[in-house]
Amino acid sequence: MKNSIQHLKLFLTGILATGFVLFAINSFAGDDKPKGKPWPCPEKNAAMKNPAKADATTLATGKELYTRNCKSCHGEKGKGDGPKAEKIEISCGDFTGADFAKQSDGELFWKTTEGRKPMPSYKEKLTDDERWIVIHYMRSLGKGK
Repeated sequence: MKNSIQHLKLFLTGILATGFVLFAINSFAGDDKPKGKPWPCPEKNAAMKNPAKADATTLATGKELYTRNCKSCHGEKGKGDGPKAEKIEISCGDFTGADFAKQSDGELFWKTTEGRKPMPSYKEKLTDDERWIVIHYMRSLGKGK
């Protein structure tokens, strides 16, 4: 009887350990979605400079705009893990990563303006000034790692 209880405890411990490992793998493998096709920006647009000043007021406004327009896909912290991201077949992108950081503000402005499925165009949804402002906020997400 004592042996049977020990075997049962070992068995249950094994099941729990396996479950934990599978949970951990699943939790950390969420970024395994493909990045999607390359999204090159025209050189003239990539060279554009952000005219908005990156100050506390701009970042506060940028956060409001981001929350209303971007957070559902890109997530609260810009990691591409918003509630709608699950339904999208490609990665929503990580604003805290190196790939994002090496893009110019002009590239980000152009991409935000033009959009590309599944991301919509924000040409009609946000003014030029608002798009520049939200870019400053998106960049700030990478600084808070």
